[in-house]
Amino acid sequence: MYQVQRVQVKVKIKRLIRGALPCCLALCLPVLADDYDLVIANGRVIDPETGLDAKRYIGIRSGNIARISEGPLQAERSIDASGLVVAPGFIDVHSHTPTLLGQHMNLLDGVTTQLDLEAGAYPISAYGEHFRGGAQLNYGSSVGHFAIRIKVMEGLDQPYIFYRGKVASADGDAWIKPASADQIEQMRALVNTGLDEGGLGIGVLLDYMTAAVSDVELRMLFQVAGTRQAPIFVHVRRGYPGDPAGLVEVIDLARETGAPLFVCHITHNAMGGISDWLAMIDRANAEGARIATETLSYAAGGTGISADVFRRRDWQKIFDITYEDVQWVATGEWLTKETWEKYAREQPEGMVNHHYVKEDWMVTGLKWPGMMVSTDALPAMDRDILANPNIAGTFSRVLGHYVRDTGVLTLPEALARMSLLQARWLEQVAPAFSRKGRLQEGADADIVIFDPESVAANATYGDPYLKPTGIEHVLVAGRPVVVYGERIEGRYPGRKILGALTNQENKE
Repeated sequence: MYQVQRVQVKVKIKRLIRGALPCCLALCLPVLADDYDLVIANGRVIDPETGLDAKRYIGIRSGNIARISEGPLQAERSIDASGLVVAPGFIDVHSHTPTLLGQHMNLLDGVTTQLDLEAGAYPISAYGEHFRGGAQLNYGSSVGHFAIRIKVMEGLDQPYIFYRGKVASADGDAWIKPASADQIEQMRALVNTGLDEGGLGIGVLLDYMTAAVSDVELRMLFQVAGTRQAPIFVHVRRGYPGDPAGLVEVIDLARETGAPLFVCHITHNAMGGISDWLAMIDRANAEGARIATETLSYAAGGTGISADVFRRRDWQKIFDITYEDVQWVATGEWLTKETWEKYAREQPEGMVNHHYVKEDWMVTGLKWPGMMVSTDALPAMDRDILANPNIAGTFSRVLGHYVRDTGVLTLPEALARMSLLQARWLEQVAPAFSRKGRLQEGADADIVIFDPESVAANATYGDPYLKPTGIEHVLVAGRPVVVYGERIEGRYPGRKILGALTNQENKE
């Protein structure tokens, strides 16, 4: 009873004082403890958009950043961030692990929003099945062209690359057979429906069906993206090392249709031609195109052993590697020709890590001012079934290796590549992102707090679930979901993020 009376008296006094004084004086009064749900105190606050980089106090209320102050703020709960950096939560635009374990590992690496925009899903309502009991981070997907192709060409419902225990098979017509004119028009209608339902753009696994998707079908996808002004996320068709033909194809379509184009994991496609590929994007953007791209921070590629590039093309020449450069993800073992053929025959749904990317390609990519960082994390279902280390160390590796240890990026540059650039790109399809990727008053309180001196990735190939060092606290919508480096179960502030391209008049 005393506590209730004290709060009531406090509120009455505050109202009386502020009602009796000029506004300018009232604003100078000490902030009372019940004004904020949580205060982050004494941290080095970095906002990559405004350039703020200074000691500040952050007051959080109702899931938002209510105030950023040079002086102390008070609340019943607080986090002392002395000696730590306070930054916007990381946004992963390219993840394939919307699972409970994937969420767990991503949070420990500072990720507050996890998206699958390369593969996508259809229908959008099916995406995120593992989070239906509650999500600890934000999540969402693009409209999955592959899922639409399976539905139209095979008559099957496979909303995501794995769904309710069923993994998408690369053996069906959707992956190898060109579509008819009628089927292409059916796909057009479903892509529009997916955008109406909240898809965050259009995801196109072009390299996985490189001989199946005709010029007419690909142009249709770009036409929808251009008309709807929906970003189209494309894994371009691979050629031999450095061959830019796959990039030229999609740049030309983006110019023709006005579609916002996102080139998935460019470093891992361009390889030694990365400088030339980025220069091509710069020229196209200077001429009015809107093209963005991303890189990973781990060098190996990770995908299925039944991927088109392995089954139907000369992958050893394309990647300039051989069997001994490939790991079987589930066990971490290095393969031989014999074990490769055994796994391909007996476990065609299995995953491989193929090691072919050079460090200087990564550095060149990361230095490009518009480069975003993403994980391309493989599905993680169980700790006893391995994934790739991207899931647990992508962002901490950037902060430790590429910022502190090698100086490839400054800390503000890195934070922009891990949060702000993603948010700006996605604002065109989902207004919710205008409040993410920033530490500003009114922004969502999706926040990561880390030690710049100790932050480092520990996850490795063969041991991918080792949590990073130095990621101390993570907040989603103002609620702590990682505290002193440990994930807190029982708090589910995450939300599914949907696009807003729902105007029927804009449909093809």
